[in-house]
Amino acid sequence: MSLAVVIMLGLFFLWMLLGMPIGHAMLMAGIVYLLLTGQDLAIVATQSLNGMFSSFVLMSVPLFILSADIMNASKITDRLFEFANLLVGRLRGGLAHVNVVASVIFSGMSGSALADAAGPGKLEVDMMVKAGYAPGFAAAVSTTSAIVGPIIPPSIPMVLYGVVSNTSIGYLFMAGVIPGILLSLAQMGVIAFQARRRNFPVQPRPTRAHAIETVKTTLPALFLPVILLGGIYSGAVTPTEAAAVAAAYALILALVWYRSLPLRKLVDVFVESSRSTAIVAITIAGALVMNWVVASEQIPDALGAWMVSLDMSPLVFLFAVNVLFLILGCFLDTLLMLLVLVPILMPAVIGLGIDPVHFGVTIIINMMIGLVTPPMGQLMFLIAGVSGIPVGAIIREVWPFLVVLIALLFVLVYVPQLTLWLPELLGYQPLSAAP
Repeated sequence: MSLAVVIMLGLFFLWMLLGMPIGHAMLMAGIVYLLLTGQDLAIVATQSLNGMFSSFVLMSVPLFILSADIMNASKITDRLFEFANLLVGRLRGGLAHVNVVASVIFSGMSGSALADAAGPGKLEVDMMVKAGYAPGFAAAVSTTSAIVGPIIPPSIPMVLYGVVSNTSIGYLFMAGVIPGILLSLAQMGVIAFQARRRNFPVQPRPTRAHAIETVKTTLPALFLPVILLGGIYSGAVTPTEAAAVAAAYALILALVWYRSLPLRKLVDVFVESSRSTAIVAITIAGALVMNWVVASEQIPDALGAWMVSLDMSPLVFLFAVNVLFLILGCFLDTLLMLLVLVPILMPAVIGLGIDPVHFGVTIIINMMIGLVTPPMGQLMFLIAGVSGIPVGAIIREVWPFLVVLIALLFVLVYVPQLTLWLPELLGYQPLSAAP
């Protein structure tokens, strides 16, 4: 790396540690590099912005954000929680199981871990605490269950990974289904063990009338993932068009069917969605500038050639990369790793014969685990903020979940058939049958 790159990285980490938003830090550091190397700022800005705004796939991101915000504001998520309660609420530790199942259902609509935690998360924690669960445990369950949001399709991180790696979004979505279900089952296994050990309460059996009413009121909302994924995999719509359908359908449910979102609050939903989109857009813009720098320095090609020259096996490479991302996930922002580090690694991934769909799903799961890993886990701080439960109490209860999730991550890494089986049913041809 040149001295200009070293200065850029030093300034980026300094500004990030001082509290500057990730996107702004990347933009400013990239501009410093361009000034030091005498490059034309206007040309870089034009080409970077053209790359962002000409991407049809990226248009799905604000639409998925909007659909999640509409469902949260209109309390559709509360209805999903009631349906999940109907399914698994009678198990010992039922509300904790309901928490996980509700996240699975919501993940088929939102594509965002933060939206899951901010929406159903607070309701789930409040209900568990009222039922007698330890506050830290209730918050830990909501924190870890939210990571399924970007794994089961649709998924905003998968859209971004597909853009930076030139990988099919549809195959990525399908590849996330089985891993997402396995992650949820693993969490429910931890809950079942804790429920027996700590004698968690059992929910009363719902009446038949209540069950029928819950199904009737929830059914329209449950059609959203069916419409969304059915449209994508049938070829009727692209992922971006599916995101538009999801936002429109959520709006119809909120305004017409359930009538749970007053028009005066709709403006607030659009404003909040715009803010969230702006944060993502600024981060993407900063990543595009830094990726320009990385490409101009030919770092990905050099790194890929170096790793291939080491005669490193795919198994060793995947182990090293996943350990690295688990460590970085404790401190760095998910979007930073996804938009900057993944493009650097892709030449080595392809050069070693590792399938990009399999790599993408496992690395996204890795980054989602980082959202609940101390000391900087964003989901922990979000749940602590909306519930009022101290972060320390959440950290004490989250470790059993983290151990199981990390173990499952490496199972998925070394058994790629769990990830690639469904895409292969749709005709996907993996780059390699095994890592």
